[in-house]
Amino acid sequence: MPLDALDFTVCEQAYSMAQNLDPSSDGRGVLQFKTGLMSVIKQKLAKKGGAPIDRNRDIELLWDFYNRFKKRHRVDDIEREEQKWRESGTFSANIGDLDFRSSKMKKVFATLRALVEVMESLSKDVVPEGVGRLILDELKRIKKSGAAISGELSPYNIVPLEGPSLTNAIGYFPEVRGAISAIRRTDHSPRLPPDFAISGQRDLDMFDLLEYVFGFQKDNIRNQREHMVLTLANSQSRLGIPVEADPKLDERAIREVFLKVLDNYIKWCKYLRIRLVWNSLEAINRERKLFLVSLYFCIWGEAANVRFLPECICYIFHHMARELDAILDHGVVTHAPSCTREDGSVSFLDQIICPIYNTMKKETDENNNGKAAHSRWRNYDDFNEYFWSPACFELSWPMKDTSSFLLKLKKGKRTGKSSFVEHRTFLHLYRSFHRLWIFLIVMFQALAIIAFNDGKLNLNTFKTILSIGPTFAVMNFLESALDVLLMFGAYTTARGMAISRLVIRFFWCGLSSAFVLYVYLKLLEERDRNNPDSFYFRIYVLVLGVYAGVRVLFALLLKFPSCHRLSEMSDHPFFQFFKWIYEERYFVGRGLVEKTTDYMSYVFFWLVIFACKFTFAYFLQASCIKPLVKPTNIIVELPRLQYSWHDFISKNNNNVLTIASLWAPVIAIYLMDIHIWYTLLSAIYGAVMGARARLGEIRSIEMVHKRFKSFPGAFVKNLVSPHIKRMPFGGESSQPQSSFDHDKTYAAIFSPFWNEIIKSLREEDYISNREMDLLSMPSNTGSLKLVQWPLFLLSSKILLAIDLALDCKDTQADLWNRIRKDEYMAYAVQECYSSIEKIMHSLVDGEGRLWVERVFREINGSISEGSLVITLSLKKLPVVLSRFTALTGLLTRNPTPELAKGAAKAVYDFYDVVTHELLSPDLREQLDTWHILLTARNEGRLFSRIEWPKDPDIKEQVKRLHLLLTVKDNAANIPKNLEARRRLQFFTNSLFMDMPQAKPVFEMMPFCVFTPYYSETVLYSNSDLRVENEDGISILFYLQKIFPDEWENFLERIGKGDSGDAELQESSTSALELRFWVSYRGQTLARTVRGMMYYRRALMLQCYLERRSLDEDVSSQTSFTSQGFELSREARAQADIKFTYVVSCQIYGQQKQRKAPEAADIALLLQRNEALRVAFIHVEESSKPDGTVAKEFYSKLVKGDAHGKDQEIFSVKLPGDPKLGEGKPENQNHAIIFTRGDAVQTIDMNQDNYLEEAMKMRNLLEEFRGNHGVRPPTILGVREHVFTGSVSSLAWFMSNQETSFVTLGQRVLAKPLKVRMHYGHPDVFDRIFHVTRGGISKASRVINISEDIFAGFNSTLRQGNITHHEYIQVGKGRDVGLNQIALFEGKVAGGNGEQVLSRDVYRLGQLFDFFRMLSFFFTTVGFYVCTMMTVLTVYVFLYGRAYLAFSGLDEGISKQAELLGNTALDAALNAQFLVQIGIFTAVPMIMGFILELGLLQAVFSFITMQFQLCSVFFTFSLGTRTHYFGRTILHGGAKYRATGRGFVVRHIKFAENYRLYSRSHFVKALEVALLLIVYLAYGYAEGGAVSFILITLSSWFLVISWLFAPYIFNPSGFEWQKTVEDFDDWTSWLMYKGGVGVKGDNSWESWWDEEQMHIQTLRGRILETILSLRFIMFQYGIVYKLHLTGSNTSIAVYGFSWVVLIGIVLIFKIFTLSPKKSTNFQLVLRFMQGVTAIGLIVALCLVVLFTDLSVPDLFASILAFIPTGWCILCLAITWRKVVKSLGLWDSVKEFARMYDAGMGIIIFAPIAILSWFPFMSTFQSRLLFNQAFSRGLEISLILAGNKANIEASSF
Repeated sequence: MPLDALDFTVCEQAYSMAQNLDPSSDGRGVLQFKTGLMSVIKQKLAKKGGAPIDRNRDIELLWDFYNRFKKRHRVDDIEREEQKWRESGTFSANIGDLDFRSSKMKKVFATLRALVEVMESLSKDVVPEGVGRLILDELKRIKKSGAAISGELSPYNIVPLEGPSLTNAIGYFPEVRGAISAIRRTDHSPRLPPDFAISGQRDLDMFDLLEYVFGFQKDNIRNQREHMVLTLANSQSRLGIPVEADPKLDERAIREVFLKVLDNYIKWCKYLRIRLVWNSLEAINRERKLFLVSLYFCIWGEAANVRFLPECICYIFHHMARELDAILDHGVVTHAPSCTREDGSVSFLDQIICPIYNTMKKETDENNNGKAAHSRWRNYDDFNEYFWSPACFELSWPMKDTSSFLLKLKKGKRTGKSSFVEHRTFLHLYRSFHRLWIFLIVMFQALAIIAFNDGKLNLNTFKTILSIGPTFAVMNFLESALDVLLMFGAYTTARGMAISRLVIRFFWCGLSSAFVLYVYLKLLEERDRNNPDSFYFRIYVLVLGVYAGVRVLFALLLKFPSCHRLSEMSDHPFFQFFKWIYEERYFVGRGLVEKTTDYMSYVFFWLVIFACKFTFAYFLQASCIKPLVKPTNIIVELPRLQYSWHDFISKNNNNVLTIASLWAPVIAIYLMDIHIWYTLLSAIYGAVMGARARLGEIRSIEMVHKRFKSFPGAFVKNLVSPHIKRMPFGGESSQPQSSFDHDKTYAAIFSPFWNEIIKSLREEDYISNREMDLLSMPSNTGSLKLVQWPLFLLSSKILLAIDLALDCKDTQADLWNRIRKDEYMAYAVQECYSSIEKIMHSLVDGEGRLWVERVFREINGSISEGSLVITLSLKKLPVVLSRFTALTGLLTRNPTPELAKGAAKAVYDFYDVVTHELLSPDLREQLDTWHILLTARNEGRLFSRIEWPKDPDIKEQVKRLHLLLTVKDNAANIPKNLEARRRLQFFTNSLFMDMPQAKPVFEMMPFCVFTPYYSETVLYSNSDLRVENEDGISILFYLQKIFPDEWENFLERIGKGDSGDAELQESSTSALELRFWVSYRGQTLARTVRGMMYYRRALMLQCYLERRSLDEDVSSQTSFTSQGFELSREARAQADIKFTYVVSCQIYGQQKQRKAPEAADIALLLQRNEALRVAFIHVEESSKPDGTVAKEFYSKLVKGDAHGKDQEIFSVKLPGDPKLGEGKPENQNHAIIFTRGDAVQTIDMNQDNYLEEAMKMRNLLEEFRGNHGVRPPTILGVREHVFTGSVSSLAWFMSNQETSFVTLGQRVLAKPLKVRMHYGHPDVFDRIFHVTRGGISKASRVINISEDIFAGFNSTLRQGNITHHEYIQVGKGRDVGLNQIALFEGKVAGGNGEQVLSRDVYRLGQLFDFFRMLSFFFTTVGFYVCTMMTVLTVYVFLYGRAYLAFSGLDEGISKQAELLGNTALDAALNAQFLVQIGIFTAVPMIMGFILELGLLQAVFSFITMQFQLCSVFFTFSLGTRTHYFGRTILHGGAKYRATGRGFVVRHIKFAENYRLYSRSHFVKALEVALLLIVYLAYGYAEGGAVSFILITLSSWFLVISWLFAPYIFNPSGFEWQKTVEDFDDWTSWLMYKGGVGVKGDNSWESWWDEEQMHIQTLRGRILETILSLRFIMFQYGIVYKLHLTGSNTSIAVYGFSWVVLIGIVLIFKIFTLSPKKSTNFQLVLRFMQGVTAIGLIVALCLVVLFTDLSVPDLFASILAFIPTGWCILCLAITWRKVVKSLGLWDSVKEFARMYDAGMGIIIFAPIAILSWFPFMSTFQSRLLFNQAFSRGLEISLILAGNKANIEASSF
């Protein structure tokens, strides 16, 4: 087909625009697009033969096409109609008369926009006459007019502010029009210059003035203008909808927005005691308030990384508001001096933000990619806290480059920290929570004193107990000393008052502790002399009493709620001074008190824990204070014992080390068992609270059936707004409604919501079409005078009722009573009877209708007289119903002439059986002789023709009645899918829980959902679905086996019921649906987007049913149906005002440039979800004159346009690379400016949502206005459901563990403990509160690696309130493989290690009252501290036992005093066993099971978990948390660990597991095993082997779990072929030398180097050296136990052992010398190796023959030297540089390789042995996966083996 001139013109213009937008063709598909256009242009030019192109002709054709296009699509009519609506102020309901659908209109205007752009471009080159003049006039008209096209031509986000839009009704809402009017420029506002251009068709407003004065970016202005309009409109809608023609905002709405947005600024000014920009609220008018709020929004919107500095923004706003005030007061618009460049232009970004950003950027460059010490560089908090002091005003305005804040120091110098230094040390645990440790130590001291005094409380005991006074004073002094020490690095820059407080406290605590200690020592002297004069005793008691009284007084005044206000009111300098000394005063953390009732609740909670703990600690053997008193006294008093080694310490010091080994594990358990008591009590309390909240009332589908009747009433009570309740149903009636009328009304309201829920379950393939029909509920709005329930409740009820009727031998009343015992059977009978009557009336007319009326009149009469059993022959009911069932079966189909005849015959058959068989003989005779009927029957007219049902109500009843009569399914099996059951159970259960009343949609709080995304899976591709792993398992196969019913439902939904996988690929639609089906079952962005868009669907449904219309006449809208709600413009617009969804796809721009599949998938999601918005970072590169590349960064927001392409909405330039800190919070921060609403829900990209839960969002948001304490909530915690639990046994363990925390655990944290924080998603934030206080996360590098919880810390410190709500839930995916879980737990544990160092934890630990501090500690970092202490207790116990065994004291003491057999210490270890296997951590899980599943199911689930080795998993996790938490605090190294969120169906190589767990688990497990072997070999147990087993059982369990859990939970871990391949792979990895660029996954040497990277600092090396020296103990102890040494305890024996070790090392070196290094003396080397080998054998034989050396001694020597060698290795690695300088590094490396080889063999050998047995692989598959997948896995392995045989035979 030849191309005409119009095609050529458009192509030419398109090429020009593409070239301008992307000259280098980097964008996705740009090069292909340009190439295609160029070929068209060249083709046209070739046809022209080089002749000149007539542009005027092209313009005429374009103009003609433009006019025809407008006429064809009635664009001018739309414009006129739209103008008419605008003038009338209403949005006509007759808009449908124009025959435009929203999607069609958008495409029309998109095409029109392209034509206008082409005309505008070409108009520059044409003569302004004729058509050219017409085009120019049209362009001017478009730009100046307020027509609809002007609004459609400009891209917009939510509200079309550049001009009105007909496809978007938002602009017609009165509150939106009022908000736009409020920000519009008024007559008395300063005038802008005439040449100031405004975009679009709108009036000048406040934002235009701010743009001109301060130089804000245009897109920032556009973004914040919409932000402001929506904020004001939503604030107004909560107060009421304006009804006047020209809507105005209420003053209260403006005041509310003003105070909320500027609340932090007001507090900042009060804290610094500076005057606000305004004198008083009454002194400024509404315009000035709006100007100030608009200014704040514009500053915030362009602040980029400075948004993490909320008080810095306050500082900027303070000064810019003053500049704005001056301009508004003088009425002359000028550029603000602070934002004016040297060339006279104005730019807020360049002049204000860039200097601050550049300073922060320079500091982050100092952190060495997060590896540098925190104390060496300033993070975001340091920069922000600079503005917590009046000294910040030294920065001046405009800001001075020479200020200390912006000063760029020379290399090697740095600016000090602000008020806190994050030194890497465990001492932070004591500093932050010193009150806890002081309390525990003092209590332990008191209990021990009482125990050692035989429990006697006399005066001497009391005086001894008073020793707690010096202990308390000294420990307080230690805390003040740590304050001084750990502030090093901030003294030069910290506030003078803060430094003064540290110094004063240090000297005060030092002097007071010295004084108290001195007086107490004098008291002891006084007591020892038996001096009757108790002078020092009285002084001491007086001093302690006064000191304790002062402390208690200040504690009450500052921490007790009722007294706190009194302390705030007192301004007396003396009181304020002591208050300041007692508690530091920060800008944050003030007023951390709760109301008195809440305070008393958590105080009582902890008092119960203390009562339990200290009772058990003192009396029982679980913690062993009192039972150990007597053994201790005996050991101290024992005569000198014979030591079997050379002892340095204990021999002459009352066996001090023996006592230490006895008490050390006891003290360790004492310090950490409080967490066990907390776990137990919180589980009990949480279960009780859950029961009170009515959780678990509906826990089975049977309960759903039984209570369904009450669901409509509960639904209407909680989830339906009063607006719907006031609507008429079934006509108006002045009579009061009966109970039945209420039930009918409630059912009518409930029905559309319930049906949409069922529809969503069908769309998600959880139920089949048949199940959807059975679960759906009739509308209940028809004329049928009874409530119609879903058919699954009534299924088979008619058949059962007929059976009762057939067996009936009594009266009608007796029959009805039997039927009524099952109320749903009664409903079914009534509905069936009424429906038959109504259907028969609608089918027939004439004589037939007379028959129907006569029959039913007779039956009704019989029923009223109670003679039904006489009137009807009940035996014939089955025949009657079979005839009617045949009729309904025909009527459910589409009518045809043949069906019409068949239906008429069926009606006649029904008439015949009713008349001649069912009715009594008398009535039958009357009907047969009825003349009218007789005549019609004789003439063949009776029922010869029927009226096929056309009325929707009748058609629905026919279909329903047919199902009612035919369905025989058991209701207990509907629905079959377990997930569908769980969702329905939880939803229906939640209807009876306490929740706020739902507001109408237009009154609800607006909210936004916010999801950060980086590069995770968006949508599985076709190849992803079918790619097979080593076992031949594909993702599609895996999911088909895991979810077989959902797969069948999917095939049914797409109409491919019998299709195979290959057939699905033949259709592009089916293939795409398959991709989505698989993706919706993984942890993908597509699943998350679908789930979150349910919010919009729910809001549209709710708004549609509330019938809010922009038309004035809505009184006639009485129908109540959800049909067509998704097409309602009003509903869509109202939903868009209240809900937005922003996905921050950080690298989406880069993905588009490199044509990544993720970019195409994201574009597909944009196309399928019109309300979805994607924000991303765009990077523009340009070359500088010096050859370097300059980068500019932009934050962009896009949406999908009408043609499925990206449409850019906003593009805000950034000061530089936004990633200065952690990636995720920086990703959130750049995109948060595009969020809207008063609340924001943070959702991770592995979450899901459900329509039924989305319906409750209105209720949840009302919690922000509820009464939850002294402060309104700022974060609403939401329950999570972990949907990955069915994937594998590990996934089930993680799911249960996570569920217990996010339900029962957080329930207790929120109430009564009041310490719930933000633990991730899906919490709902008070958006304005948080964006004005630093955002929804913190981003400083490494220290904020767990960015989410810091949002909770920040919210709490800034006087927020965090609550938890469980009537709503959101889906959550979790890691499903052991490696994924370990990486995740490692990330969290490392994050907690960094939290220990943070200022947030320090301030909360200091500023909370004592009991709330306890709650905070044990639910955050304290959990990991106690976990680490659990493991350390094992080490302390075993090293203590090893000491006793090596020294020979255990046997000596036991024989002399019979003390150490099964004493209290053994009981302590047995208690520890329960801790190690996770019993106590499982208690909350068990209680959660009991609460929500029932007792029997809970017991069954727990036993099942034990059979699936959950204890092994929990013990293994114990090691993971301990390792990463401890290493982080010691050395750092916390980082984000990508766990991967795919399906774990692949086998993990042995080498990969070894690399991951070698240092975290294997080394530690082998150390414990070594200690146990030593104890077994040299220890003494009175009970022999049995005693040894009982004492060490838990430790052996820990060793086995840590060594073999990665292989037990590894798919195909015990398959022989895999084992062989793993061994080959491991040996190849072990022996590969590596080199530059080789990763640790490929080479042992590279991995070994990476494993040492955590040791960076001198402090770390010293600590690592100290820890490594413990391995020396083995050699020292064993050499004295050899037969060779006999009873010799000389130190020379130990020295000689080192000579032997050195000899062994030299021999090893000779035999392992590298061939490359010995090239020149190969012969000599071989000779030396031979001589050495012979000499070694001869020497060994001689030693065995002529000395006491025995064969066991040889093995013992190996046992001794292996730990020493490991010690030497650890020291060499620690001091790597020194070893390298000595030239020994290569030898160290070979020794290390040998050790790793040995450890690998020890672990691999049992696996290889078990792999010989085929049943082990089958057992493991059943252990890991469900039975369906296990069978599929076994079949696939057989097929894979067969496939391999076939392939082999083909060669």
